[in-house]
Amino acid sequence: MTNEVLENIKTRRSVRKFKPDPIPDEIMEQIIEAGTYAASGRNEQSPIIIHVKNKSLRDKISEMNRKIGGWKPGFDPFYGAPSMLVVLADKSRVNHLYDGSLVMGNLMLAAHSLGIGSCWIHRAKEEFETKEGKEFLKSLGIDGEYEGIGHCALGYVDGKYPDAPKRKENWVFRVE
Repeated sequence: MTNEVLENIKTRRSVRKFKPDPIPDEIMEQIIEAGTYAASGRNEQSPIIIHVKNKSLRDKISEMNRKIGGWKPGFDPFYGAPSMLVVLADKSRVNHLYDGSLVMGNLMLAAHSLGIGSCWIHRAKEEFETKEGKEFLKSLGIDGEYEGIGHCALGYVDGKYPDAPKRKENWVFRVE
């Protein structure tokens, strides 16, 4: 018997080449909703999700990320993904990093289950520690101290979907 959830977990891979085609709003809403159902410590629900659809804003965030990563001009650390979800979490919550990571996992699994490729892009922490990052949050009406957990780059896969590599040895140690 095949379990659809377990199959999605086993087959989801990070995608690093996206088509420019936009993702329909109804699919994006399903992905976002999945993120809001991630487990969180004490059910505090400390993470927030910012959906970036605007291409010029997406490109501005990409450029900030590129500079932080130290790549040459012209490199897109979001690999051409047309959509992005930025996950941040309230720093005052002791489990904020773990809670935000679970949101990222839910977003990527939901995307995969709906035929959308994804990739967790780092450096959100550094971006939202900058003056520009803090001003962006303030412009959205987001108050408080939030730590960037990650960017979920999303889009239709351009090319072949990556295969899962063989699982490493000594991944699990059993104590009976």
